[in-house]
Amino acid sequence: MTTWDLPDATGEVAAEQAYLTSLYARLDALRALTAERLADVLRGSGAGGTQQARSERDAAYTAYSDRLGALNAAEQGLCFGRLDLLDGGRRYIGRIGLSADADEDEDAEPPLMDWRAPAARPFYLATAAAPEGVRRRRHIRTADRTVTGLDDEVLDLAVVDPDAHTDLTGEAVLLAALGASRTGRMRDIVTTIQAEQDRVIRAPASGVLVVQGGPGTGKTAVALHRAAYLLYTHREQLSQRGVLIVGPNPTFLRYVGHVLPSLGETGALLATLGELYPGVRATRAEPATTAGLKGRADMAGVVAAALADRQWVPEEALDVVLASGEELTLDRATCLGIRDRARRADGTHNEVRPIVERLVVDALADQVADVIGADVLSTEEMIGSSAVADILAQLGEDVDPVENGNLLDPGDVEEIRRELRDDPGVREAVDRLWPRLTPRRLLSDLYASHERLAAAAPHLSDAERAALHREPGDDWSPADVPLLDEAAELLGEDDRAVRMRIAMAELEERQRVEFAAGAMEIALGSRSIDLEDEDDPEVLMAHDLLDASRLAERHVEGEGLTVAQRAARDRRWAFGHVIVDEAQELSPMAWRLLMRRCPSRSMTLVGDVAQTGALAGSASWARTLAPFVDDRWRLAELTVNYRTPAEVMAVAADVLAALDPPGEPPRSVRDTEGEPWALRVAPAELAAVVGDLAKAESTAVRDGRVGVLVPEARRAELGGTDADLESPVVVLTVAEAKGLEFDSVLVVAPDEIIAESPRGLNDLYVGLTRTTRRLGVVHTADLPAVLGRLVPAPAYS
Repeated sequence: MTTWDLPDATGEVAAEQAYLTSLYARLDALRALTAERLADVLRGSGAGGTQQARSERDAAYTAYSDRLGALNAAEQGLCFGRLDLLDGGRRYIGRIGLSADADEDEDAEPPLMDWRAPAARPFYLATAAAPEGVRRRRHIRTADRTVTGLDDEVLDLAVVDPDAHTDLTGEAVLLAALGASRTGRMRDIVTTIQAEQDRVIRAPASGVLVVQGGPGTGKTAVALHRAAYLLYTHREQLSQRGVLIVGPNPTFLRYVGHVLPSLGETGALLATLGELYPGVRATRAEPATTAGLKGRADMAGVVAAALADRQWVPEEALDVVLASGEELTLDRATCLGIRDRARRADGTHNEVRPIVERLVVDALADQVADVIGADVLSTEEMIGSSAVADILAQLGEDVDPVENGNLLDPGDVEEIRRELRDDPGVREAVDRLWPRLTPRRLLSDLYASHERLAAAAPHLSDAERAALHREPGDDWSPADVPLLDEAAELLGEDDRAVRMRIAMAELEERQRVEFAAGAMEIALGSRSIDLEDEDDPEVLMAHDLLDASRLAERHVEGEGLTVAQRAARDRRWAFGHVIVDEAQELSPMAWRLLMRRCPSRSMTLVGDVAQTGALAGSASWARTLAPFVDDRWRLAELTVNYRTPAEVMAVAADVLAALDPPGEPPRSVRDTEGEPWALRVAPAELAAVVGDLAKAESTAVRDGRVGVLVPEARRAELGGTDADLESPVVVLTVAEAKGLEFDSVLVVAPDEIIAESPRGLNDLYVGLTRTTRRLGVVHTADLPAVLGRLVPAPAYS
């Protein structure tokens, strides 16, 4: 490895600076051109025209907006590498590709090649043993638009001994990046992607790919770069359907939210499980046992049973009180028949409700018709029923019932049905037999009623049903979201809401046209006498160019929503690809939801079963995926730990061994600043000591970040708040810290972390492996045996 630093600004650095300056000039030119074209589209956005023309404008707006965003995102780290090929060629590698000027040779290498292009792949894969046609790989270090240093790797076997190289590409650059202080935001790894990571990033998009990797293997970074790669290579498909990236908590999403934009990609929706039901932001905390119960696979049956329980049949009969005060009766057999026919119908609960309405009205109309249309009725028998008399009056009949036989023709019977359909008593009867339900109402009513819980979940224990019980009006928890989604699948769309949206849209359209027509009249009325002279046809007015409906189109502001924004509003949106980080935490019910979001089963699932903390989470990828894809999934493993120092990983490995997982811990590539330590303090002094230690660690890591990981029960006591990852010190639970990393970590009360959950050892393993440099453990009780490697803390005063 040869390193050229800025003080040695010889010809090499100067030459790269000149080339980098030319690339930025090209970037600026492309920005200006794209901005101009976008402005042209915006200037023409109100021109109305055909639906096709509007669609083409929307497509152009999206394309230019996305391109401008990518060009702006490439400002920092535009070019970071160069490949010198064995055949004498040269390729510059950057975070986006830049094309040559129009007057340059079309067959020449582009001045800058996108890191995702196939021809750029040797930058990440080439080694001395397998050089991929590369003689030298150069890493170009920059700050803003200035070259600050160069690192060269010679891969020519005639020059270098391949056995002298490690399996890390760009080792010096990688270790420098790993040693840099955390900033509260995840960095992209586009300059330091390693071979095993590259293979995952560029794996085929089809099917389910499981990426199993221990702490520090870069799973999250790999997942995000895979999203950027797929959006680049499958642009046409994914630009229409989008990519969904699911993370474990909002803090995590804030931490990683900058990565894809920094790579020039905006076509992904980042969300937690609690944000995947439109209109609901599920943030309510609940006991882990309750969340675990809601995540069990058998809860799908509970939701279905809860709905079936609402499709009611009376024990004997249902009295229907009409608006007139008179009563009709639906006996149990009739109600059973109505329910059975509705259940056999093709459709969801709300979709088949009109069938129930029709069957109820038919049954009641038959009763009325049987009375009115009897062959022989006495005046007393017939007119004695005021309900029948009211209906006869509404039909306009004036007959002698004794002298007539069948009084009603089909039209008369249909009129009876119409009157009954509009009767409040009949509508109330339908609501009792087959109520209109929303997912939220179904679940709220279920949770609030001990009787409904017992009917829907007889297999659960009294304690389990008590854990599900809650009063109406409470907020939703993340574990409720898959159940709401399950209910929505069974209930279907509420047709009233659909009709209301259609009616409102039609009303708004009429109002726009009426407004436009009024504007046209004003324009006509305001013309001068001279302009009304028909002998002057060359003068054009508004009415010559537009009609009212066309003018109305100009007042319709296009929403201009991105694919991600549209997908976030639509529960039934089918994504082109789904990526799940910390996938081991998802419950069987959560997997049902995600599989509905991705019918193509094009998915990347990233996680580590040894880090599973959720009670309903995964202990085996095979068992988790079997109900959905059987054994049709692929496994890729990440085996190198880039984040966690070897000394810390040795401590964590003892915890891992106690978990008895099937795999080996990942191999660390670097050492830490000192041995991980433990400090025992008096319980009354815990908060004060932890505060002092956090300040000391913050000083030690200078501009880095310190994470204080605490038991849930001590979160408030030790200052836990909504995490601001830009702060030098943050206090989090282990669950909140999943997927994050800090320069220094203090794990507080490890015995309590273990005791809080049946998966407490998994949580401890997660907590220990969040650090990139320093680790301390503070405890008030005896240290758990699995932490026997910790050394005594440095002198503390």
